[in-house]
Amino acid sequence: MLQTLPNLITVGRIVLVPVVIWAITSGNMLLAFWLFVAAGISDAVDGFLAKKLNAQTEFGAYLDPLADKALLMSIYITLSIEGLLPRWIVIAVVSRDIMIMGAVILSWIMNKPVEIRPLIVSKLNTAAQIALAALVLGSSGFKFDVGYAKDVALVLAGGLTIVSAAAYLVEWMKHIASDTVEPGR
Repeated sequence: MLQTLPNLITVGRIVLVPVVIWAITSGNMLLAFWLFVAAGISDAVDGFLAKKLNAQTEFGAYLDPLADKALLMSIYITLSIEGLLPRWIVIAVVSRDIMIMGAVILSWIMNKPVEIRPLIVSKLNTAAQIALAALVLGSSGFKFDVGYAKDVALVLAGGLTIVSAAAYLVEWMKHIASDTVEPGR
């Protein structure tokens, strides 16, 4: 149900995506940073409210991670175009997410829907990707040199992206190889 407050907050985060992209491409990195922070806060708030108000919905369970991915992938692509992130990290991040979405769609087509649940490595990966984006946006917006911190954040986010992709691929392959089919299908 879209009309729950948490779902409306999530939709608001999706609406922020083009505004953040506009801010980055306009060179207003400070605005982009604060919008990114606002999006992060809204992610925490919608999850908290969904639990507190008992307003968790199936729609929200799908919409929330899509909003997160839309924001992160858009920021990574835009930061790369602007020369602030290397292409390899963007390729890794986008390829991982496309691989996961493709596996979910293929599972449905094969009449073997896979349960969508985040792995621990995926949560660490998301945290590293968010930290890298915040570091780049913040250092650009506030005009300070982060030194080797950016390189460390790049390696951490890149490594976790690859490990997370491999973990999901292994889980998906086990699921596809199993003989179980969704009940009622």
